[in-house]
Amino acid sequence: MGHGDLMSQAEDVADQFLRVTKHYLPHVARLCLVSTFLEDGIRMWRQWSEQSEYIDSTWNCGFFLANLFVLINLLGQLGCCVLILSRNFVQYACGALFGIIALQMVAYSILWDLKFLMRNLALGGGLLLLLAECRGEARSVFAGVPSLGHQSSPKHLLQLGGRVFLVLMFMTLLHFDLSLLSFLQNVVGTALMVLVVVGFKTKLAALTLVAWLLCINFTFNAFWSIPSYKPMHDFLKYDFFQTMSVIGGLLLVVALGPGGVSMDEKKKEW
Repeated sequence: MGHGDLMSQAEDVADQFLRVTKHYLPHVARLCLVSTFLEDGIRMWRQWSEQSEYIDSTWNCGFFLANLFVLINLLGQLGCCVLILSRNFVQYACGALFGIIALQMVAYSILWDLKFLMRNLALGGGLLLLLAECRGEARSVFAGVPSLGHQSSPKHLLQLGGRVFLVLMFMTLLHFDLSLLSFLQNVVGTALMVLVVVGFKTKLAALTLVAWLLCINFTFNAFWSIPSYKPMHDFLKYDFFQTMSVIGGLLLVVALGPGGVSMDEKKKEW
């Protein structure tokens, strides 16, 4: 069996998966995507005093501003998740979540930690895909005036930006050591990331990344196996739900396709 036959069979499996799940896959994708915001909003409620004390001690901003920060994160994240899952005011909810991501990046000094920075940018990529899902195709305002082409529509540009930022999560999973297993993981992972970014065999590559991330997430981020009073529990829980959000973004790529700015779309024209 040749390489082409294996690829064709893999694509057939991916297409069958899409046919079976097409009615509920977008709903699962949205739930996964907002899961880290839901978890963080609940964390703000359960750890209100710890979070406010940390912000106050780090920035010396006083009791009022520290508690205001926690309140904004709690209400903003939970409220936006409700709006996104109920499909109401999705664009405004995504905009607010972008603001909360930026606020947390400054408040927790994430800007200076490359790993956490890339993971937060990957979350932003998922939100861009969510915006693309709820945005219709751009139409020309004036009848008879040529448009810029469907490849330049805001929806497709959002999909391109979402794919580019989304794969930054995988940059944090690469291991730079000399073992054969790490080398193979890096090569395969990098190849899949490139395929998603350029939009070639996109749905198959995104599904493969979903399977890979699920295995890594449930193996290495099993926070439920560690007592809740240990700091590692919260750390793994944070990583677990951030990874689930990236999985949600990849599932949106599977459900929506790569968009007009992709090799898959160009192949249709060829």
